[in-house]
Amino acid sequence: MYGVCGCCGALRPRYKRLVDNIFPEDPEDGLVKANMEKLTFYALSAPEKLDRIGAYLSERLSRDVARHRYGYVCIAMEALDQLLMACHCQSINLFVESFLKMVRKLLEADKPNLQILGTNSFVKFANIEEDTPSYHRSYDFFVSRFSEMCHSNYEDPDIRTKIRMAGIKGLQGVVRKTVNDELQANIWDPQHMDKIVPSLLFNLQSGEGTESRSPSPLQASEKERESPAELTERCFRELLGRSAYGNIKNAVTPVLMHLDNHSLWEGKTFAVRCFKIIMYSIQSQHSHLVIQQLLGHLDANSKSSATVRAGIVEVLLEAAAIAASGSVGPTVLEVFNTLLRHLRLSVDYELTGSYDRINIGTKIIKEHEERQLQEAVIRTIGSFANTLPTYQRSEVMLFIMGKVPIPGMHPTLPSTGSGPEGNRMIQVMLLKSLRQVTCGFQTTNMLTALPNSFLDPLLSFALLEDAEIRLLVLEILVSLIDRHDNLPKFSTISIISDISVLKLKVDKCSRQDNLFMKKHAQHLYRHIYLCSKEQSSVQPHFEKLYSLLALISMELANEEVVVDLIRVALALQDLALSSEEMLPVYNRCAIHALSSAYLNLISQLTTVPAFCQHVHEVIEMRQKESPYLLPEDVFIENPKIPKTLEKLEGELLFQQAKITEVLGGSGYNTERLATPYVPQFTDEDRLSKRKSIGETISLQVEVESRNSPEKEERTPAEEITFETLKNTIVDSVGVEEQEKERRRQVVEKFQKAPFEEIAAHCGARATMLQSKLNQIFEITIRPPPSPSGTITSGYGQTQSRSVPVYEMKFPDLCVY
Repeated sequence: MYGVCGCCGALRPRYKRLVDNIFPEDPEDGLVKANMEKLTFYALSAPEKLDRIGAYLSERLSRDVARHRYGYVCIAMEALDQLLMACHCQSINLFVESFLKMVRKLLEADKPNLQILGTNSFVKFANIEEDTPSYHRSYDFFVSRFSEMCHSNYEDPDIRTKIRMAGIKGLQGVVRKTVNDELQANIWDPQHMDKIVPSLLFNLQSGEGTESRSPSPLQASEKERESPAELTERCFRELLGRSAYGNIKNAVTPVLMHLDNHSLWEGKTFAVRCFKIIMYSIQSQHSHLVIQQLLGHLDANSKSSATVRAGIVEVLLEAAAIAASGSVGPTVLEVFNTLLRHLRLSVDYELTGSYDRINIGTKIIKEHEERQLQEAVIRTIGSFANTLPTYQRSEVMLFIMGKVPIPGMHPTLPSTGSGPEGNRMIQVMLLKSLRQVTCGFQTTNMLTALPNSFLDPLLSFALLEDAEIRLLVLEILVSLIDRHDNLPKFSTISIISDISVLKLKVDKCSRQDNLFMKKHAQHLYRHIYLCSKEQSSVQPHFEKLYSLLALISMELANEEVVVDLIRVALALQDLALSSEEMLPVYNRCAIHALSSAYLNLISQLTTVPAFCQHVHEVIEMRQKESPYLLPEDVFIENPKIPKTLEKLEGELLFQQAKITEVLGGSGYNTERLATPYVPQFTDEDRLSKRKSIGETISLQVEVESRNSPEKEERTPAEEITFETLKNTIVDSVGVEEQEKERRRQVVEKFQKAPFEEIAAHCGARATMLQSKLNQIFEITIRPPPSPSGTITSGYGQTQSRSVPVYEMKFPDLCVY
C-alpha cells in the first residue's frame, strides 16, 4: 500500500512535489521561477525540511547525470544555488552536505561543461558566510580535483583554458571557505599546500609573457583578467595575503620545491616574478621569514651549479629591495654571514675546480659562472645593507671587516685550501662587498660610525702591493667621507678655473668631525702619500686620491686640516721631484698633475686671492712649457708624457715659502705651513709588508718604547720571547733607516712642540731615569739570591745566604 501511495503524485510529501514542480517538461525552458519561489518560501518556513530537499535534489541530479539529461542537471544546480543564497539558518549544514555531494558528482563527470558547472556552484557556496562551522566537513577531494583541473591537457585549447580557470577558481573558493575558520580542515597543512601552490605556479608559468606590473594587477583590462595567468596571480596573491605568521613557511616551501624540480632558478625571470608576488602580497612584518627561507635554501644548494645558486641570490636581491626597512629581522648579521660564506665557497670552487674535494672531477666548474655568482652575492649584500638603518650598517661593516684576512693581524685565519691566491681573492671579494655596503652610507657622527677597529685594518690595506686592493680601499674611503653627494663632481681630475660651476655642497665642520680628524687625520694623510708613491698605481688610483683629498676638504676641513692638506700636496710635489724613489716617468707626471689639480681646488676654497694667483701662475707656466705636468695631458687614454723627466725648478713648481707667506697674511699657521710634511713610519706600515707575527710584535714594542712621551711610560703588553728577539735580529734590513727617521722625528718634535710639552717630556724622562737608578741601586746593594735557598734563623725569620759566584751551579742552557 505504501509503495502505491508513493507513486501517486497527490500522496507524495509536499517538499518532493515542490521540487518536482520546478522542473519543466522541456529542459530548454529553464527553471520554473514561480514554483522556485514557492520552494524557497517553503524552505524558509520549514528549515527542518531543508536537508530532505537537498537529499531529494541530489538524488534527482545523480539520476539525470547517469541518463545524460544535462538540461535537468543545470536546472537542479541553479535551484540549489538559489536555496543556498536564500537560506541562512542553523540547518544549512545538513543541506550543504547534499550540495557538496552533488558538486562532487559533477566534478567527477567526464564532461568539461559539468565540471565547470560544478565549480561555479562551489565558488558561489564559498562566498557564503555560514553562521556555524561544520566539524566533520572535508575538502580534501575538492583540493585534489581542482588541482587536477589546473593541470588539464584537454585537446581543444579553448576548453582546456576554461577547465584550468575553473580549477583556479575552485582552489580560490576552497581557500576562502577554510582559511578564516579554525574549526575547518587546515588548508595550510603541507598535504594541501603541496597541491595548491604548484598548480597555481604551473598556470602562472604558462602566462610568463605577461610580466607582473606592480603590487596589484587591478589595472588589467577585462581581456587580460580572463587569462589563466592573471586569474592565477590574483588567486596566489589572495592566498598569500591571508597567510598568518605561522603559515608563511608552508606557503613558500612548495614554491622553492617547484622551482627546484623544474630547474627554474637558472632562468631567473620566473623565480624573481614569483617572489615579487610573494613579497608584495604577504604582510610587511613577515618579509624576513621569506628571506630566511631563501637563505636556508641557498645553504641547501651549496653544492649545486653556480647558475642555480646565482638564481637564488638574484631572488634574494629582489626580495631585499622590496622588504621594508629593518624587516630583515633580528638575525641581521646571520644574513650577511650566510652570504659571505657562499662567497668564500665560490672562491674555493673556482680555485679548486670541484664542488667535492674527495671526488674531484664529479662536476665541471665554469669559472665565468662562479664569477657571475660572486658579483650577484656582492650586489645582494649591498641591497640588504641599503634596507638597514645607519647603526646596523656600521655593525655590518665591522662584521665584514672582521672576515677579511689581514697579513700579520689574522695569522690563525682558517685556510681556504687554495693558498695565498685564495686569500687574495677573498680579500678582493670582501672589500667589494664592503664597497657595496658603504655606497650611500651617510652618518652625522663619523667618529662612532667608523671606529678604530674598522679604519685601522682598512687603512692597512691601502699599503699592500696589490693595485686592485688599494683601489678598492680608496673607493670605500671616498664613499664613507662623501655625505653630500659631491663625489660625481670629482670623478675626473681636471684644472677648474672657477669651482662655483660645480655647485659644491659645503657644510661647516661639526664638533664630531673635528674630533674625527684630530684622531685620524695623520693616518689619512700618510696613506694618501704612501699610495701615491706606489709604482703600480695607475689613472684610477690617482683619480680616487684626488677625490679623497677633495672630499676631505669639503666634509671634514677646519683651518688646521686645510694647512695639513696643502702641506701634503706640496710633499707630493717633492715626492715626484725626488730621484731616490725611482718612480717611473708616468707616475711622476701623474703626481705632479694630482698636486696641481688639488692645489687649484684648495686655493679657491680658501678664497685667499694671493694664494689663488700663485697657483694660477704656476699652472699657466706649465701649460706653456710643460703641459705633461697637468692632468689634461696625463689622465687621458694616451698620455702625452716625455720619455725622461728633466729637473724641474723655478716657476714650474709651487713654492712652499710663497704659499706660507700669502696664507700667513690671512691668519693661517705659518710655522706649520713652513714645515715640510713627512709621513710617520708606524706599525701599520709594517703590518702590510710583513708576514711574521713575531716580527710585528717585536717592532710594535720598539716603536711604543720610542715614539712619544705618553707612550714611553707604558710597558709593552706583549711578552718579549726568545723567538721574537731572534726574528728581530734576523730582520735587520732597514734598521739604519728607521734610526734616521726616529732621530728626525725627535728633532722635529723639539723644533715645533710647545714649551709645556717639551718640559713635560723632559720631566717624564727624568722621573723614569730616577726610577731605573733606584732599581739598580736596590739590586746591587741587596745580596744576590742563593741557589741553595734561604736560611731560617732561630726566631723563625728568613735570612739570605750569600754564595760566591764561582760556587753557584748554573743550568746547562745558561752556559755557552
